[in-house]
Amino acid sequence: MKRTTRLLLRSFLGPFIVTFLVALFFLDMQFLWVYADELIGKGLAIHVVLELLIYASARLVNLALPLAILMSSIMTLGSLAEHQELTALKSSGMRLGVILRPLLVTMCIVSAGALTFANHVWPVANLKFRTLLYSVTRKKPTLNLEDGVFYNGIEGYAIRAASVDNATGALEDVLIHQHGGGRDGAGLVIQARSGSMQTSSTGRFLILDLKDGASHEERMEPGVRQRDRIYPHLRTQFGHQKIRIDLSSLDFAKADEALFKRAYEMMSLGQLEAAIDSLEAERVQGATALLDFGRRSMNQPVHNGRPVFDWDSTSAHADWLLRLGPSAERRVHDAARDMLRNSIQTARNQSDDRRSKRALSDRHSIEWHRKLFLASACVLLFLIGAPLGAIIRKGGLGLPTVLAILLFVLYYVITIMGERMVRSGALSPAWGMWLGTLVMIPAAILLNMRASREISWRPISRFRDRG
Repeated sequence: MKRTTRLLLRSFLGPFIVTFLVALFFLDMQFLWVYADELIGKGLAIHVVLELLIYASARLVNLALPLAILMSSIMTLGSLAEHQELTALKSSGMRLGVILRPLLVTMCIVSAGALTFANHVWPVANLKFRTLLYSVTRKKPTLNLEDGVFYNGIEGYAIRAASVDNATGALEDVLIHQHGGGRDGAGLVIQARSGSMQTSSTGRFLILDLKDGASHEERMEPGVRQRDRIYPHLRTQFGHQKIRIDLSSLDFAKADEALFKRAYEMMSLGQLEAAIDSLEAERVQGATALLDFGRRSMNQPVHNGRPVFDWDSTSAHADWLLRLGPSAERRVHDAARDMLRNSIQTARNQSDDRRSKRALSDRHSIEWHRKLFLASACVLLFLIGAPLGAIIRKGGLGLPTVLAILLFVLYYVITIMGERMVRSGALSPAWGMWLGTLVMIPAAILLNMRASREISWRPISRFRDRG
């Protein structure tokens, strides 16, 4: 039995580690492809990009881990069946369930580790990733002047040169707009026939050495009344002028993590439960307040023990509105209309507030179920992949990889559909987030029954024989 356990673990752990790393690598490449525009041309340090990739990898474990388990289980059992090792184990009197027991125990350990990871590491990784990605997207591109194109990356400046030599820093036909950079907040425009640019030794400043130019400045005249302003314009010519521009706006600055710390993706299971309870309590309070408001609105005012709006023809108060003059009657109608509009708007506001809290509570519930869903997916996909590998009796990266990807895509699509239905309010979080699991459980049972009885599947058998 110990030899069998070692054989199975050795056959499974190798493909599992390899497929997990490969799946994580391809998902990281997809992440880089999506955010390539935000990363290229900003002069980011390599450690910033690596840190972002590490946090992105931690967020992608929920996709890479189930896919790796499904692929490795199909490959392992398929290889054992292909080399008749599975048949030898069965001929010794071992049933398929007994053979898979060591791997199933391993999957339970992996599932517990996945739950711990999702509860403790995942929220921290989400927080770090969101903060760092926000900081990267806010960073402006590095200084890169192009021929005839205005560069607006430096705060308060727009710089254009007809010709730029990036090797020597030489510039031709330079035009600089300084927005609100002149005296008293005035705008400043500088033109020069030629010049050169270089950064300071610390890289903090851009030094422009301009020749044969002129500057135009319009003063704002602060403290002068509009009708007394004369709008002075100052024009200066120069043969040589140096301008020092602060480049601190191009530096990379990390945002404060407190901006994202209260998001539901950054919470553990206990924090999510506390947030859901608080939101549900607020919804109950809102429902009670709405009910009380409706009761107060329906109560009729009473005068001398009789309802004011008593339309009984025998009542002495029935014709009180008829005795009013046209002006007073119009004021009564306007007041009643305004009261009715205010009541309707108040009821709508309270109803919208309850719906928004319901949607927010569902978002927290989705994240709560997602953590448990990751742990359960490890076991479920193993129970699908292992008997499927025993049925197809083929290892390697051919047919097992194709079947694993197709099954995982189906599983993932159904799960995403369930999550979308929860967000739209069509399903509760408990049903929507586990929709894919409920659909795949019968498939797991059917495959295990066929594998235990050694019943082949004709379409797979034909495809396997052709391969």
